[in-house]
Amino acid sequence: MNFLRSCAMAAIASTLVFPAVAAERKDTVYINPFAAYQYFDDKRDLSEADTYGGGLEYRFTDRWAVEPVYSRANVDRKGAPGESDFDEIRMDIIYYFANPTEAVNPYVSFGGGHADFGEDASAPLTSGSNHDETRVNVGTGIRYNFTDSFSLRADLREFHGIDESTFDTQVSLGLSFAFYRSVAAPADSDNDGVPDESDECPGTPAGATVDSTGCEPDGDRDGVADARDACPDSTLGAEVDSRGCEPDSDNDGVIDGVDQCPSTTPGATVDERGCEGVTEVIQTFEVDVQFANNSSVINKAYDEDLRRVADFLEKNPRTFVEVAGHTDSVGDADYNQFLSQRRAEAVAARLVDSLGVDPSRVKASGYGEERPIARNDTAEGRAANRRVEALIQVER
Repeated sequence: MNFLRSCAMAAIASTLVFPAVAAERKDTVYINPFAAYQYFDDKRDLSEADTYGGGLEYRFTDRWAVEPVYSRANVDRKGAPGESDFDEIRMDIIYYFANPTEAVNPYVSFGGGHADFGEDASAPLTSGSNHDETRVNVGTGIRYNFTDSFSLRADLREFHGIDESTFDTQVSLGLSFAFYRSVAAPADSDNDGVPDESDECPGTPAGATVDSTGCEPDGDRDGVADARDACPDSTLGAEVDSRGCEPDSDNDGVIDGVDQCPSTTPGATVDERGCEGVTEVIQTFEVDVQFANNSSVINKAYDEDLRRVADFLEKNPRTFVEVAGHTDSVGDADYNQFLSQRRAEAVAARLVDSLGVDPSRVKASGYGEERPIARNDTAEGRAANRRVEALIQVER
């Protein structure tokens, strides 16, 4: 029992001196000397006894280990003077509930082996025969790591002697000395959790959220991470500044890519085209363009009808045209708006591509079923509402 008290004092002292230190490990070998106190089944006619031994444990993964163990004791008889020698060799399999670098490592184990009790205490005392026995065991315990190389292990184990159907109990306390192979962690210069060899964005800011490639999310793929993108919906492929926004040279709130008046007066109120002033519709041309069902394709047959619009724009250089597409109310409203936009764009494209109108003077808008000019509950009304209009506008 003096050995057990010494182990306990060493454990208390170590908690005050040595912190648990984490380390990267490949596998670990422990040398495990221990002292135990063993309670023998009443069938054995043996007294409780101090037991001493050691194990060589191989922890081949973070959680699994195997350990051959040898232990021995000199055991007093209960019913007669004298002693019985006890020797055992066994093999245990251990499962840990924590990684080897953590301070506290609880475990369970099971195993089996061969025990030699010397003079057979279960036989008549005068027999003088030796008693060999196969024993299996289950146990539980805890390992406490004071340093990477030194730990304390406490263990409670129950043994079952198969030959005589006996049950023995052992409680032990021991020291462990660890030897392990270190494995260098993959280099991760920006500490984002993605190794440098796989990191496509090696300079991410500290604490930033990254994907599997080590890059911060960039929803609009403009090269500016979402966390710093002031314009998260910029046009795909557009040039953006450091804030993730498309250029707006005159700072009027309309990006250069769609600004038809790129040099407006600072502070001026502008429309969606980036132009100052208030627009007024001065002429409306209804364009008699027929589309196939669910189609926005337009052919050259309607160029003569569209020529009137092009000629008017040519004679009135300060005007521009909004091609407005409309539908009836049959079908889904969102789809109708989408279809009217496609049809308006088809007419606008014909004005620009075939009739030579400056694209800066043409705008296409789809209004869907929002602006009917007739009732939608009659065939005639629905036909009137399915129209394309060319709205000639001028700034006032």
